[in-house]
Amino acid sequence: MNVTIKPQALQGTVEAPSSKSIGHRDLICAALADGESLVDNISLSQDIEATCHILNALGAKITPAPSAHPGRSAYLVQGGLQKRPGTLAVDANESGSTLRFLVPVAVLSGNRCTFSGRGRLAKRPLTPYYNLFDEKSIAYETTEGGLPLTVEGRLEAGTYALQGDVSSQFFSGLLMTLPLLDGDSRLRSTTPLESASYVDMTIDCLRQHGVVIDKEWDGSYRIAGNQSYRPGTYTVEGDYSQAAFWLSAGTLGRAVCCTGLRQHSSQGDEVIVSLIRDMGGQIEGKTELTACPSDLVGRVIDVQDCPDLVPVLTVLASCAKGITRIVHAGRVRLKECDRLHAMATELNKIGGDVEEEAEGLIIHGVDGFTGGTVSGWNDHRIAMALAVASQRCRQPLRIEGAECVRKSYPDFWKDFETLGGMIEKEEG
Repeated sequence: MNVTIKPQALQGTVEAPSSKSIGHRDLICAALADGESLVDNISLSQDIEATCHILNALGAKITPAPSAHPGRSAYLVQGGLQKRPGTLAVDANESGSTLRFLVPVAVLSGNRCTFSGRGRLAKRPLTPYYNLFDEKSIAYETTEGGLPLTVEGRLEAGTYALQGDVSSQFFSGLLMTLPLLDGDSRLRSTTPLESASYVDMTIDCLRQHGVVIDKEWDGSYRIAGNQSYRPGTYTVEGDYSQAAFWLSAGTLGRAVCCTGLRQHSSQGDEVIVSLIRDMGGQIEGKTELTACPSDLVGRVIDVQDCPDLVPVLTVLASCAKGITRIVHAGRVRLKECDRLHAMATELNKIGGDVEEEAEGLIIHGVDGFTGGTVSGWNDHRIAMALAVASQRCRQPLRIEGAECVRKSYPDFWKDFETLGGMIEKEEG
C-alpha cells in the first residue's frame, strides 16, 4: 500500500498503543508460569502474533479473551512447555524480539526446533547465541549464519558470557529462562552493554511475574535457580517508542495529547520526553502528555540506550535550528533496514540535509521539506517518521510501502487521520 499525505498540522488526542516490548515479555512470562494468566491491553501487531504462535507451538495455550480496554486485545495464557515429537517448524516473521527471546525458550522446552523468518530478519546477527551454543555443546544448524536455524540441546545452570554490543535481546532471552534451571547462574557481557534499559525492562517484568534477578551492574547479573513464574493478571502499559511519533508531531504541528502512558516507566524510550525538552520543545503532563508547537535547537543526542528513536529524532533534528549530531547509533544499521542510511536517503530526497557517519548522523536544520515520493523501506519506524515529517512539507508526500506499519502499529494510519491527517491510500 502507498499513502499520499496532504501537508496538514496534526492536532488532538490519541491513546498510545500498548508497549510491544512489554507485551512480548508478559506473554512469555505467562507461558512459562504454571497456571493460567490473563495478559490484557495488548495492541495487536505482526510481531506479537508471531510470539503467540511460537509459544503455542512450544506447548503453552494462548487464546483470545475479552479485554477491559476498548479497542485492545487480551489473551488467556495456560502456561507450560511440552516436548513434542519430531522437529517443530516455527516462524518469527520479521520480529527480532520474538526470535532472540524464544530461542532459549525452545531449548528449555527440550524440543528440536527450526526457526524461520522473513525479510531482513533472516540475515540479522545471531552470533552471540552461536558462540554460547558452541561453548555449552548445544546442537544447532544454521543457514550461512542466518535463518532457518535449527536448535536442540539442554540448558544447564552455570556462567554465560556473551558480547553485549550486538543486541540486548540475547540477554533478555537468557534472563527469562535461566531462573528456571536447577542451580544458580551468572550472565555477563564481554563488552559494554548497549541498550541496557531494555534489559532493565526485562528484569522489571520478571519481578512482576515473581522472578528475581540480581543486577550487579549493566552487563552483569546473578540469577538464582529453581525459581518459578507466578500466574496472574497483567496489564500492558503504553508504548513510549510509538508515543514518540505523536509527541514529535505535536512539537512540529499543533498540540497533540498522548494518553495511556506510565510515568517513570522501565521503558528506555521514555527518554523521548527529555530529549524533546532538551531541544527546546514543550511537553506537559505525566501520564497524559501534551506536546505543543515549539522552536527546536540542534544538539548532540546519544542514542546508545534508545536506538528505536533514531528515525523520528532525525525528523525533529531536520526541523531544528542549527546542527544536530546523533551518536552511538551504529547498531541501527542492523534493524529492519539500515535506518541511518534510510533516513538520510529519504529526507535528502525531499530537501533535508543529512550526512551519514559510520556510527551516526549529522543533521543540518532546514526550513521545511519539499514533498514528493519516499520509500518506507519495509520498516515501520521509517514510514511513521516520514509521516510525521509530512507536516513540514510544502507539497504532498507519497510514502511507498506504507503497509509496513502493521509490524508494530497496525492502527497508525487510522490514528493519523484521527489527529486530522489527510491521506489517500493506494493499494498496490
